[in-house]
Amino acid sequence: MKRMSYAAFAVAFAALPVHAGELTVATAGDQNMVDYINQYLGPLFEKTYPGNTVRAIGTGPGDAGSQKILERFDAQAAAKAEKWDVDVAVVHEKFVGPMVTKNYLDKYRGDIETGSLVTRANAKMALGTNVDGYVMPMFNSQTAIAYNPALVPNPPKSYAELAEWAKAHPKQFGYNGIKGGASGVSFVMGWIYAFGGGDAGTLMNGPFKEEETKKWDAAFKSLADFTTNATLTPGNAGTLDLLSRGEIAMGPVWVDMFYSWQASGQLPPTMKLVLPAPGMPGQPMHYVVPEKAANKDLAEKFITLATSPKVQAEGIVKRFNWYPGIDADKVKAELDDATWNKLFVDITPEDLATKGKPFPIAPYNNAILEAYEKSVK
Repeated sequence: MKRMSYAAFAVAFAALPVHAGELTVATAGDQNMVDYINQYLGPLFEKTYPGNTVRAIGTGPGDAGSQKILERFDAQAAAKAEKWDVDVAVVHEKFVGPMVTKNYLDKYRGDIETGSLVTRANAKMALGTNVDGYVMPMFNSQTAIAYNPALVPNPPKSYAELAEWAKAHPKQFGYNGIKGGASGVSFVMGWIYAFGGGDAGTLMNGPFKEEETKKWDAAFKSLADFTTNATLTPGNAGTLDLLSRGEIAMGPVWVDMFYSWQASGQLPPTMKLVLPAPGMPGQPMHYVVPEKAANKDLAEKFITLATSPKVQAEGIVKRFNWYPGIDADKVKAELDDATWNKLFVDITPEDLATKGKPFPIAPYNNAILEAYEKSVK
């Protein structure tokens, strides 16, 4: 991907018209993130707060998009800018920790009325860094196990049950390893949470201790045995494709991708999901406000609107099949029964609160991936 320099980034922001009451939102992610703000959330905000305008600028998909926002903050901090040219940023979880430790962000969540509606632990800890108060989740992406109920009438409810099921049903579980997409990575991390022999909370929240990595030998041996009985798929989409064709009966998927495939007819409507204990990782996108934002008051109003139950229902759940950033039970009243029954029956709000896990902090994450490469052939 072509890298955007500080200068080019500054020019992009400078090209936006500047006047009183204009809120600038920088968002990482695909074009649909920019479209969501420019076509839905921005106009709604402008209608709710007449006289103000919202403009979004996209910084690109994946980690690279959030990295560009962090670099912009670095540049403005180094320049000792009195007011920064971003009022709200939407960034991946991985980048919030560095922003907090560098004192770039405003601790605003306690000042907005929707702040109390957040229930997931990932709004408190972001891969080992305490970010409590500095973030509001825009949405939560979650992985789970998709299954064909015609072939699996009683799906495993835990990783332990899943391991036993796979022994009895060779090649019927499929996953994409650690190089073909993050659903496979998430499955592996969940395996270590379940069987790693240490404290999974330490893996998620830190601190990093080298001795923890020595406790995983048995878990990786069992995962290697499990994988010999599994079907390795070519990617996130590959797992769904094999499920749709009946070549496998179960496999880890991203929930929003699963429902999008069902909506488009690529996946039979009979397919279902289960989130096995002790849980699997997902990841949020977070709203953050720079400490030196020029329009803090508007930024807080914007995020309050964006994380209100009504907007979470219409904008996040219905449009994208994402899980809401706030407590799903607070969103329920704003959803029709069909939407609720699609997204929250197989995996309940309680499941999300108790079994929706963060990925391990970076040192453990890297160590697990390295150990997988060595142990699972």
